[in-house]
Amino acid sequence: MKEIFDPIRNNYNFAQPDEELAPYVEFFSESIINDSAFSVEMFPSWTPTAYINLGKPYSVSLDSRVHYIPAHTDILLLRDCATIRHNPPGDCIFTIKFRPGGLEAIMGVSQLQLKGKIFSLDKVFLPEIIDHIKTASSFNARTMLAEQYLLKSKQRSVDDHYSTLVKDITDHYLQNNMQYNVSQLAEQYFITSKSINRYFHRVIGVNPKDYFSILRTRAALTAYFDKNQLFNPCNFGYYDNSHFYKDAARFTGFPLSSVIKPLVQN
Repeated sequence: MKEIFDPIRNNYNFAQPDEELAPYVEFFSESIINDSAFSVEMFPSWTPTAYINLGKPYSVSLDSRVHYIPAHTDILLLRDCATIRHNPPGDCIFTIKFRPGGLEAIMGVSQLQLKGKIFSLDKVFLPEIIDHIKTASSFNARTMLAEQYLLKSKQRSVDDHYSTLVKDITDHYLQNNMQYNVSQLAEQYFITSKSINRYFHRVIGVNPKDYFSILRTRAALTAYFDKNQLFNPCNFGYYDNSHFYKDAARFTGFPLSSVIKPLVQN
């Protein structure tokens, strides 16, 4: 199954975070136990993601490099590259998906050290907290325990100027239909383009131009599959349909004409 293109969410339960956590955590989820094996292909998002294993061994591919994850092993990865999780029958994973920069804001852990790697979660979360989450009686109970732990960690963390600025600039970009380029954003925040590049590399690990391209393409593809013929690429900062197709092909690695019906040209 392919993220955005296929109904991956049908295989998981989801919960939204507490209002205080929402700027830093995108969601909590848990596998709905499936009797058959399946794989989930995920595109880059630069969102640190914790996988707490409640079930069997599985494997993860990062840019085609396969990593075996034993049972009872819990991991953290950045999703800075193409990622595939290979799920066996009976797979059950509790997931915490952070927003870019959210892990550092809450736990004080820079996501840069996760680039291209699989990180042991017990190096970031207290092992006893992981055990409590695993032995909780339900998805709701696990979500509540994870929220409580993250909220306490957030209270102890120190607000970071760079993380706050990167979040504000990103929010401003999204709220204005992804129309601005880096130079325009720099002007509005009274800093230089060079400074914005440095801040994004420090907090997220990628330059703002590439990161905004990922955000825009993911949003546009999601909207296309949600609305199909009502979709207008200009609402996402694209000049026309051809511009959208070119960007989407670069993001996914294949021409969209192979999987979707082309839009009528403007």
